[in-house]
Amino acid sequence: MKFQFGKFGGQFVPEEVKKALDELEKAFQDAIKDPEFINEYLYYLKDYVGRPSSLYFAKNLSDICGGAKIFLKREDLNHTGAHKINNTIGQILLAKRMGKKKIIAETGAGQHGVATATAAAMFGMECEIFQGSLDIERQKLNVFKMEMLGAKVTGVNQGSKSLADAVDVAIDEWVKRIDDTFYLLGSVVGPHPYPTIVKYFQKIIGEETKQQFFEKENKLPDYLVACVGGGSNAMGFFNEFLEDQSVNLIGVEAAGKGLQTNQNAATLSLGRTGVIHGMRTKVLLDEHDRIKEVYSISAGLDYPGVGPEHAYLKETNRVNYFAISDREAVEAFQVLSKTEGIIPAIESAHAVAYAMKLAKKLPKDKSVIVNLSGRGDKDVESIEKYLKSQ
Repeated sequence: MKFQFGKFGGQFVPEEVKKALDELEKAFQDAIKDPEFINEYLYYLKDYVGRPSSLYFAKNLSDICGGAKIFLKREDLNHTGAHKINNTIGQILLAKRMGKKKIIAETGAGQHGVATATAAAMFGMECEIFQGSLDIERQKLNVFKMEMLGAKVTGVNQGSKSLADAVDVAIDEWVKRIDDTFYLLGSVVGPHPYPTIVKYFQKIIGEETKQQFFEKENKLPDYLVACVGGGSNAMGFFNEFLEDQSVNLIGVEAAGKGLQTNQNAATLSLGRTGVIHGMRTKVLLDEHDRIKEVYSISAGLDYPGVGPEHAYLKETNRVNYFAISDREAVEAFQVLSKTEGIIPAIESAHAVAYAMKLAKKLPKDKSVIVNLSGRGDKDVESIEKYLKSQ
């Protein structure tokens, strides 16, 4: 079996799915060589999504930390409120090119679900989103948005009733409907070629960031910081800088209630090599090598695996990965809201929390860019419950 990222990646799927993946890979490779496809994609990113997203110097936050300058790449300003729309527009155009009529997808926090439902509505495609029943309960606003956009939201009641289980069910359903249905995967996970496809449609984040930072500072940044669940916002952010060895790349995962507890989703800190959702990557496993149930206050980060390229980047020491707890993320959520008037997604708040700790240790001539991957309206109710419980 061919692995795309060192010993990570691959296609651990039934034969009928391999055929569909081969068809998908050929369609993708043909599409990205077609100037008409690329121009259409870039048109929608500009006129529909609202790109380029801004690179904002967070002066108030920087002053509070008292060290390095902190910048925010404002993916929260995209249409639908997160980076997810970059990928769903690209994959919907690919589905259309392949003649598919129906879309299915999984979602955790609901941002990918909303972005998928949005793109499906615009292109007139039937859409079904699978979401864990626990996530449906804590992300009611996004569930309502998906339904408003015409998507069918199907609850998943197996396992931990969260993101990993939603992926399982979505893949099973896709196998049954492969002839006319396109599976629009939301992160840089799953069997090849999905990690490569999603990275391709998210790399616009890093491309813009490099150009914008040069325009502001006339140099490369010192640090990039992004949250990592499956890892699509981070991969899109990091990609343009992977060859720039002077730029320190930092991924931040969910420590939940602590790395010393069983209630976390810190795959790269605590995981072992294993297979999940058709890929070989780092996975959180129990003593019997079964996939563990994971936890985070963030519905978008509680995933027991991670994109295979992230596993490779950790193993090769190109990216350093750290974990932030619920408590630290909620504190950062509040600080950014009160100092900059920007309410971040709780996923993004994990990256903000680490960036604040980092900036305090650095001199004022250093720079830290945080990928603010989404906005936090979806999380306000969860934050309120958390604060009341403390």
